[in-house]
Amino acid sequence: DLRVVVLSALNGAYGTTAYEPEVHRAVRLIREVWRPDLVLAAGDLVAGQKPALADDEVRAMWAAFDSAVARPLREARIPFGFTLGNHDGSAYPAHRRDRRLAEEHWRSPARRTGVALADGARFPLFYSFTHGGLFVLVWDASFAGTAGEREMLDWARAQLASRPARAARHRLVLGHLRLYAVAEGRTRPGEVLDQADSLRDLLERGGADTYVSGHHHAYYPGRRGSLELLHAGAVGQGPRPLLAGGAAPVKTVTVLDFHFAADSVAYTTYAFDPAAPDGLRHLHPAGLPPAVQGFNGRVVRRDLPDTTP
Repeated sequence: DLRVVVLSALNGAYGTTAYEPEVHRAVRLIREVWRPDLVLAAGDLVAGQKPALADDEVRAMWAAFDSAVARPLREARIPFGFTLGNHDGSAYPAHRRDRRLAEEHWRSPARRTGVALADGARFPLFYSFTHGGLFVLVWDASFAGTAGEREMLDWARAQLASRPARAARHRLVLGHLRLYAVAEGRTRPGEVLDQADSLRDLLERGGADTYVSGHHHAYYPGRRGSLELLHAGAVGQGPRPLLAGGAAPVKTVTVLDFHFAADSVAYTTYAFDPAAPDGLRHLHPAGLPPAVQGFNGRVVRRDLPDTTP
């Protein structure tokens, strides 16, 4: 009934306007092969978070993103939903400039995303939209302190209780930082959202089905409690290994197929692998660890029951 492609971490090294070959290939696959109804990006679209960069250098990165990713999707009439990450719009005070220029970029009429906004008053920092049976809530998880943003969390509760959310077949929440650590080098405070259990409880009480996040550069289809946790992998630089399983890090992209009559969602995730036919390898969930234990909690693979107390 509905196909969604999920990307994350498209950025390269600080300040670069170039994108990795896998980013360009993912865009071609989206346009020519998968042809989804919607694309979601879980943050880090450009390589900012470096105060030494000049404003024009940051604007040049956004122009490069538009040329490599957003414009090809617009031309193919594929709607695009995104959240800001720490590299493109961090809420930390030291990166106010990045945030201001991200808002400048996305509020230009030329940067239309093609989604039907339900509430866009604070776009692109946080907003909501509907698309083909989905309600998507995008919140600001560009830093660990999301749990302290009371105004935004009150807004999120109201949005999840709204008529468009209640009428939707599925309710997704899109943010950059994850609730729980799943990747090496990311299992410490600051790399996940503070008060993860409290935030998960907010989403579960609001009827959210899935939280889609990025930041850790490692793919893992998980769940905790009744909330599915789609940890999107990196397409750009720096894939990381999971905390369990011992597999080498890979760049990935995930295709979600929603089957409304069966009330199910099928994940198909591809690793970019030069040794595989056509350079793509299907990542079967059985090849991933049954659970991942980070410093702030345990996440179970989505096809297995969660017995966490």
